[in-house]
Amino acid sequence: MTYTEALKKIHSLNKFGSRPGLERIRRLLSDMKNPQDETKFVHVAGTNGKGSVCALMSSVLKSAGYKTGLFISPFITDFCERIQINATPIPKDTLAELTEYVFTFVDKLNQEDIIITEFEFVTALCFEYFKREKVDLAVLETGLGGLLDSTNVIKTNLCSVITQVGLDHTDILGETVEEIALQKCGIIKDTCPVISGEQLESVARVIKNSAINHHSPLLFSTDIKINVIEDTINGSAFEFNNIPLTLGLIGEHQLSNARTALAALAVLAKDAGVKITEEAMKEGFKNALNPARFEVFRKDILVILDGAHNSDGMSAFSKAVKKYTGGKKRVLLMGMLADKDSLTSANFLEGLFTSAFTVPVSNPRTRTSEDMAEILKQHIDSVTPCKTVTEGFEKAYKKAKEENAALIICGSLYLAGEIRPEILKK
Repeated sequence: MTYTEALKKIHSLNKFGSRPGLERIRRLLSDMKNPQDETKFVHVAGTNGKGSVCALMSSVLKSAGYKTGLFISPFITDFCERIQINATPIPKDTLAELTEYVFTFVDKLNQEDIIITEFEFVTALCFEYFKREKVDLAVLETGLGGLLDSTNVIKTNLCSVITQVGLDHTDILGETVEEIALQKCGIIKDTCPVISGEQLESVARVIKNSAINHHSPLLFSTDIKINVIEDTINGSAFEFNNIPLTLGLIGEHQLSNARTALAALAVLAKDAGVKITEEAMKEGFKNALNPARFEVFRKDILVILDGAHNSDGMSAFSKAVKKYTGGKKRVLLMGMLADKDSLTSANFLEGLFTSAFTVPVSNPRTRTSEDMAEILKQHIDSVTPCKTVTEGFEKAYKKAKEENAALIICGSLYLAGEIRPEILKK
């Protein structure tokens, strides 16, 4: 099986099961002799900040000398990014080989009318890869929610991390932040340390009660003190326990994510015997990468790419735009999925842009560029819908160059993945 054939086979699977639950993935993994039981995990759930916290933690653990696995979703430009060891995506030939292997079990389950979804399949493949490669520990990001997420088949973990919880996927996870928080808390295991990012008071109560019910010690990232020395469009510098650290991830929200990662790393060092030196901390934070999270590109114009796609993400995004591009004109390029709260998200763009271009996202759930344009016209005077991402990027880039403006792209990680190669070509 080639890599292309493997991707086609994976994408042929259903996105979602006929009913939520872990029975299917448990059966698949049982037939595979439970590869997940061979690895130690840090489990990460949340609405916003998961990717950045995972990137920071895995980078530090790698720098500390551990063979570190990382499982994330979605990918930005290449499917193999979803499964990494020591910041290196799974090789394409290995992915193809493992796809063929896991499908031998999937095909047998199909005969029993047990239909495995795409995310369940990729999760199982990830566990098998980490087992074969004998990783020391792995940072495991949930796909959706926590309680019924496929990654939640792990029986124990070194710690459970819950980043900022907000409204997203309300059709599946619940209509209030408290209901969504309860789903995220599903990753909490008995007596296993819990780390929470900065939360609304009502969400913090849900997390606290869940930790108490599981007899699990709880640490909030707000208890982690850092001294910020510098915070610019080039990144930030800060001190933690008198250790000078630099962070290339940009924005105040990334400093909040850094505190969450620091809290989790402190717990790993204290409770799990993970050895992390000052040098590992410095190197790990400095080298951490998380593409399409207020990612800055410079050449003849300033281009900023951000995957913000819900109201909390757009709030952090708009604050960063104001702070780091305050003296410049700005041109917006935007596309969103139809199941995201585009109306609320657009409110955060008020007064920020002189013009905007809208594009469809390469996803069946995309909002049309015409619909997106109508929403943005409530906040931006000049809005032009475009038929393709390439057309939108060329027009927006040309406009920004003519006006000596910054080109800022947001609305979807799927859009970010499609457009990032175009930016790099420029």
